[in-house]
Amino acid sequence: MAETPRTNLISSFLITTSAGHILLDTGHVQMVPQVSSNIEKLGFKLQDVKVLLNSHAHFDHCGGFAEVKRRTGATVVASKLDGELMTRGGKGDFYWGDELPYEPVKPDRIIADGERVELGEVSLTAHLTPGHTKGCTSWSTRVNEDGKDHDVLFLCGLTASLYKLTNNDKYPNIVEDERNTLRKLRRMHADVMLASHGFYFDLAGKAARQKAGAPNPFVDPGELGRHVSEMERDFEDALQAQERQR
Repeated sequence: MAETPRTNLISSFLITTSAGHILLDTGHVQMVPQVSSNIEKLGFKLQDVKVLLNSHAHFDHCGGFAEVKRRTGATVVASKLDGELMTRGGKGDFYWGDELPYEPVKPDRIIADGERVELGEVSLTAHLTPGHTKGCTSWSTRVNEDGKDHDVLFLCGLTASLYKLTNNDKYPNIVEDERNTLRKLRRMHADVMLASHGFYFDLAGKAARQKAGAPNPFVDPGELGRHVSEMERDFEDALQAQERQR
């Protein structure tokens, strides 16, 4: 019997609007009941999800897309390259190969860098940030809390150090993509950085520190820059190590 993947490290975000809701990632398919239950606990319904956004096309982020689309009829939005991987059900991944498949789902809309997805009063902008996958997509929006606007970034993921970085015939431009992504993100501003895995932004710790009337621990304009610097060091160290072994 296959082991059920852990869900406490995987992020799924519900963005509510007056015209229905946007769901950014579903987790793997076994996580769908938990996501649905959590949405109901917040006072909303999974059936009201109108748009499914993707961060990247790995099984632990979009493995539940086909099931959620069946339940909701939501419009699936993804980048071109990760959309192709989703259509293959995760097979043919440049790193995982066919090891981590999921039920295929074809995007209803292909999103390009800088394009927006709008629903009700909410607008999200796509930022292509390839490296972790070829079509990795981060999303930004602006929210208002207690009369103050905050720029929010949903970061796709920057980990590339585990991959083959030198002479990678399955992803020849991986080094260029990762460096361009890091430079791009360094130029961006985010008051709130969220990400496809909770450990990237201390989800549990911040949630535990939230108190009524106190500053929101999720608001940290310096976090994105610190995270980019950390991931840049991790990537360059891995690249140098691989180059020495050539």
